[in-house]
Amino acid sequence: MKPTTKTLPNGLRVLYVPMKDQLTAMALVLVETGSKYETKDKNGISHFLEHMCFKGTVNRPDAIMISQELDGLGAEYNAFTGHEYTGYYAKVAATHLPQALDLVADIYCNPLFKVEDIEREKGVIADEINMYEDMPMRKVGDLFMKLVYGDQPAGWEIVGSKKLIRTFTQKDFLTYRKAHYVPAATTIVIAGKFNEKEIEKLINKKFDGLTAGKKKGKLKTKDTQEKPAITTQFKESDQTHLMLGFRSFPLAHKSYYTLAVMAGVLGGGMSSRLFQKIRTELGLGYYVRAANDAFTDHGMFVASVGADNKRIHEVIPAVLQEFNKLKETLVGDEELRKVKDMLAGRLVLGLESSDELGDYYGFQEILRKELSTPEEVIAKMSAVTAKDIQAVAKKIFITPHLNLAMIGPWKKADEKQFAKLLKM
Repeated sequence: MKPTTKTLPNGLRVLYVPMKDQLTAMALVLVETGSKYETKDKNGISHFLEHMCFKGTVNRPDAIMISQELDGLGAEYNAFTGHEYTGYYAKVAATHLPQALDLVADIYCNPLFKVEDIEREKGVIADEINMYEDMPMRKVGDLFMKLVYGDQPAGWEIVGSKKLIRTFTQKDFLTYRKAHYVPAATTIVIAGKFNEKEIEKLINKKFDGLTAGKKKGKLKTKDTQEKPAITTQFKESDQTHLMLGFRSFPLAHKSYYTLAVMAGVLGGGMSSRLFQKIRTELGLGYYVRAANDAFTDHGMFVASVGADNKRIHEVIPAVLQEFNKLKETLVGDEELRKVKDMLAGRLVLGLESSDELGDYYGFQEILRKELSTPEEVIAKMSAVTAKDIQAVAKKIFITPHLNLAMIGPWKKADEKQFAKLLKM
């Protein structure tokens, strides 16, 4: 069934995604704020605030009360922070949805931000930052964003820095939450099996106290580049993790679905061009993939590879060669059909449960402000032609917009040798 949306008198949006044959249901609250809504001196506060919402509320003053109640429901629950959104959710057996919604509403609307909890959590987040530093496959993504967007919100890390995290006070959290956690920026997603009238009555009751206010915006991302860029981060390791890519287009751009199909051709599965070239044919690395990461006002088309340090000089030209092929030669009919079928199949398989379908529609609602069914998305991808792919490839795969980020046993002095390879 197609989802429905309602806007409450206070501006809060509710998205209902019914799945009558499901045994589960999810309550998800999404708010349009994240690291791109921060100021430089408060970078990381969106993520820190998300942590603090689980540390105690007006109705459940201690963190253990929240976790015990959710565990007692057999719930899957968590929260997450991105560049442009923050979310809180609980997925439960459908019969427990009212209680799960009550909990999620309490976490979102009534956090206490106790000073002692804030001080304790600073150490937890410092450990989280340390954990990410030990995960180069993930960390290289942050390095790439910093390289491409520099010292502006799009280039800052979501989690912030240990130095800044130590400076945040209770007042900082209260001020930031008042500015961003407002009804006009909030969407509640209810997905799975539920009674809409019962749930709507509960939503009106539990979110009634959410303080009204004008939604605060974010700075527009400066998305310009005149020459190739490269950065390295030294780490003793047997493998180098790299991201090699170009500026692309925002979410709403007409080429969004062309870029999705293009990513499928290059890095979608074990039969993709990059996988066959890098791993199967040349044996240069274990993992290789490609993706188009789109945001509301910018985008990036990126290939990611993990490879032996001794063979990095072979990896970079091999990846660039595959980029160039899309500019020079049309994708064949059989390959294009295979990729489209793969993308359609993965989309459908990824929407089998209530939380997956809730996420699918919820992120469309807060980032796109319009909803497309899986069938509509598949139709848009199916309409992409080989000429569309070639035209977009010629537009974005250009030397001045080329970027390379690497983590491995490389120093700044090594960047010159790699910079010579950055040509299309």
